Amino acid sequence: MAENISRQIENIGVVGAGAWGTALAQVAAKAGRRVTLWAREPEVAEQINARHENATFLPGIALDAGIRATTALGEMAAADALLMVTPAQHMRRVLIELGPALTAGTPVVLCAKGIEQETGKLLTEVLAEAAPHATPAVLSGPSFAAEVARGLPTAVTLACADEGTAEALAHAIGLPTFRPYYSADLIGAEIGGAVKNVLAIACGIVEGKKFGDSARAALTTRGFAELTRLGLAMGAHVETLMGLSGLGDLILTCNSPKSRNMSLGMALGQGKPLAEIMGSRNSVSEGVHSATAVAALAKKHKVEMPIADAVTAIVTGKASVDEAIAALLARPVGREA
Repeated sequence: MAENISRQIENIGVVGAGAWGTALAQVAAKAGRRVTLWAREPEVAEQINARHENATFLPGIALDAGIRATTALGEMAAADALLMVTPAQHMRRVLIELGPALTAGTPVVLCAKGIEQETGKLLTEVLAEAAPHATPAVLSGPSFAAEVARGLPTAVTLACADEGTAEALAHAIGLPTFRPYYSADLIGAEIGGAVKNVLAIACGIVEGKKFGDSARAALTTRGFAELTRLGLAMGAHVETLMGLSGLGDLILTCNSPKSRNMSLGMALGQGKPLAEIMGSRNSVSEGVHSATAVAALAKKHKVEMPIADAVTAIVTGKASVDEAIAALLARPVGREA
């Protein structure tokens, strides 16, 4: 089954020409696929087509000449498979516009790491509502866009309920230096990617406050316990949470200033206002938008997530950084679990 599907996945559409979308377009082109990359900004599409570079979001990296950029979203419906890399909070709008033109069964791979803030829904739930005839999949794992685009070794999780489709997608975009490991656990892949962004903000604050490596290690570990509790409560598999899209992505994101979420937390820890930090960036820090949704899901599933709650209080203005830290440090000592 997978062999038959893989022969059909020759044309890949990448929806979203930010750093990660551009990196994934590079991967697919290097894997021998025909790639169309949708960019919202005309100047980005022009840069890619004329100069084979995305100077706005991924500067300094020569892109494969076979990548064709477009600003016409409707063109993406002709692809054999879509990689959706638009920010989580804009995913529904783009899927609603694109969905009616998609052929039934088209694999739609969700590559953004976030939860819809307004509804608290996972992106697979958003896809099911906006384009129920598509075949959902999730791509997640420890991956910095610039490293992937340069061809540095990376491994990720590619989750799809149908193993044949997952295997076919992995074959279509896989390279010796970009290794997708397939899984059937979409919820686990989504939870890991979304929650780790919130936790990375907390680790960034620790770094910005110069609390030291021991504090960051403790926070990462306790944060992983929170991620695991929520994931299991929502039906994720422990193997997925312990894997690339859970623990692996958490380790990367909580230990490098190259992480957009950790660097945002560092700036918060150094005393900079959130609005100023967000206004100075042309990239999205998904953890800011997903924090309230994560806190709401924890409450819904009766899961204790004090670190995620602290980040939520900070980004919503309900507590200062120092107040949130004091509240965490004042928690009673308990059994490790």
